[in-house]
Parts: sequence; structure tokens; C-alpha cells
Amino acid sequence: MTVRMTRTTLVAATAVALSAALAAPALAAAPAGAGHDTTREAMEAAVDAGVPGVTATARDDHGTWSATAGVGNLRTGKPRSADDRYRVGSITKTFVATVLLQLEAEGRLSLDDTVEEWLPGLVRGNGHDGSRITLRRLLNHTSGIFNYTADEGFGRTYFLKDGFFEHRYDTKKPEELVALAMTHKPDFEPGTSWNYSNTNFVLAGMVIEKATGRPYGDAIRARIIKPLHLTATSVPGTRVTVPQPSSRAYSKLAQTATGPTYDVTKLNPSLAYAAGEMISDSTDLNRFYTALLRGRLLPREQLTEMTTTVPVNEATGYGLGLMKSELTCGVTVWGHSGGIHGSISEAVTTKDGRRSLAFNLNGDWSGGTGAVIEAEFCGEGPATTGGRAGSDTKHRVDPGGRLVGELIPEFDG
Repeated sequence: MTVRMTRTTLVAATAVALSAALAAPALAAAPAGAGHDTTREAMEAAVDAGVPGVTATARDDHGTWSATAGVGNLRTGKPRSADDRYRVGSITKTFVATVLLQLEAEGRLSLDDTVEEWLPGLVRGNGHDGSRITLRRLLNHTSGIFNYTADEGFGRTYFLKDGFFEHRYDTKKPEELVALAMTHKPDFEPGTSWNYSNTNFVLAGMVIEKATGRPYGDAIRARIIKPLHLTATSVPGTRVTVPQPSSRAYSKLAQTATGPTYDVTKLNPSLAYAAGEMISDSTDLNRFYTALLRGRLLPREQLTEMTTTVPVNEATGYGLGLMKSELTCGVTVWGHSGGIHGSISEAVTTKDGRRSLAFNLNGDWSGGTGAVIEAEFCGEGPATTGGRAGSDTKHRVDPGGRLVGELIPEFDG
């Protein structure tokens, strides 16, 4: 199977999410055992590169550590808080995949079931055929289904300034998002390649609703949020606000990373649905991924399925709503990243669950996430050139193997 990572031409972006042009400046490598000092430096470098603020929390055998850099409100200068709640974007996908795997463990569905069996007639048109696409292929992005956020019209409507301010409170039904994807041809034949598609997880959320008879958010609340006591985590549906405590979220709403900065905190997240609507904080994300990797949420068989990956590049694999990345120092982390208007997030954990890190940038046009992860787990800042610890790029998979800005369409320009 080949891996497809072609750059889709989208005239539909906020400024280049995590653009190499505004990546964090290089930092000198720190000696092993330098603690969290280099992590803090990498966070501050991201702020120096243009992002308003960063909040991060890490956990290891020595306890919990939190830090912030920059501001959470450009108007008042109020700093970011370690307790900030924020939109987590595609980190939502790991929650959705976990619920589907729980339903499989209970015998209520099989990952080898087809989309057509669960959602008859929905995935059809322009070469799409839901009878050839299994639920597994949705979760590991090997379905070939077109990514609806890559539609040029959708991007102009929801990610550029004029469209965003006119449509920020629109409610989008998941059926509409899938129907939009069906107006395009598939990226490839099912199972023959890999390409990131938000449409896959819109469909996964709809399957959960069909299997449970309830909104997919209810299943996440009952099966994950409540058992793990994730008090800052929510599935907002059509709620346009982010609960307090929280910072403001900012975007350029343009095709460049320059120009005016806009407050995009309020929006109707139904445009993301199960592909990326959730809200959380760094403490909850660490707790979730630690519990997941330690087997508290899934039986061994399902956790093995989730961590069976499709190769993305030499350092990266994508499992079922979960990504595996090998860092430059040889440490392997599991987790997901998330991008949505004004918010870029990362949550990663070692497979034994002993070390975890979650953090958020409250601007969607500037980089530094790869540097923060490398600093925390490897004790060094970003590399000066080309290596996996280097600056983030506008591709969906950065040089460090992490997905970036998945719900923010990339811009070729």
C-alpha cells in the first residue's frame, strides 16, 4: 500500500497553520536531565514567533508540571492560564475511535462492517462506494473518502474573513458535510493508500449514533468523560462559547500569516462535528491518553487494534484515531494533534502511560509544536535544519510526524 501525502490546493485557509515561515527560532540543544527548562524555552520561542500564548501541562513519575507563555487576551494582556479550556480540534478523533472500539468489544458492531451496512446510501457518488469501505478504514484514514474541509467553497465560507464573520454561527448537519464530500471524487481506491480525511470521522460519529440511538457526544460523556472525571472536557454540539476558565482564540482569517488578527473564539463547532468539535484542557487530555494507553478504556484486543498503524512516513504511523511518532532522541509517543479556528493543540503520551504532555496555542498561524514536544521528551529545542525536530510545516504531517491543522485547510500560495 502506498502512502499518499500530496498537498491539496486549497484557497481556503486561515493563514498557514503552523507555517514554516513563522516557525520557532532554533534553540541550542540542552543536556539530558535538563528538566522542563527547554520545554518552557520552546513555548516562549513559539510566542516570539508570533503566537499569542501557550499553555502546557506535563505528567511523569515526578508529578505534574504546568507552564504558560504569552497572553490569553490581546486586548487586556491577561496571561494564559494552566487551567485554560480550549477547542481541541482533531484530538476529538481519539475519543470517537475509543467509543467505536468499545462498541466492538461489546459485540454491537465490528470494525469489518461496511459503512453501507450502518449508513445505507450515504457514501455514494463520484466513485465513492460505502459498501467497499469498512469502519476500520474510516478510523485509520485508508478509506479514500474525500476530505470535506478540502472543498474550496467550504474553506472560503468558514475560514476566510468575510465568509467566517457571515457564517460563524451556522449549524451544519453531519449529513451535509458528507454530502459535500460526495461531490468530489475519492482520493484513491479503499485500502490502497493513506490520506487524512475529516469526512471519515464525521461518518464514525454517525455510526456511533446509529449503534447507540443517541448523539455521539452522549456516548463520549457516558463512556469516557464521566468515568475518568474529565471535568473540563465537553462535546459542545452547537454551543458557540468556550467555558471558563479560557483564553481568547485568534486567527488571521487570510491566506497569509500576516495582516490583522481576529478574535474567533465564538463559533458554532458543528462544522467539525465528530471530526473535531470537542473542548478540553491540558490536565484532562493527559488523563485521557494515559488511561487509554494503560488499558483502562479498552480491552487488550481493541487496544492492540487501535495501536496497529498504517505507515505515514519513516517516523510516523496512524492507528485508529491515534498517531504514533518517533522523536529524534528515539522516544516514541502516541497521541493526536488538533487544529481549528484560533486553536492548535497537541496531546502525546508514551505507550506505558508514564509520561504525557498536552498543550495549546491560541493562534492558528504560527508554529512551534514540534519543538515543544521534542524539548519535553528529548530535552532539546528545535533542530536548525531539516530533521524531525525541525519546524512545523503547512503539510498535514510535519517533519516530526505530527498531524497539524487538520481542520484548518492548508494553503498553497
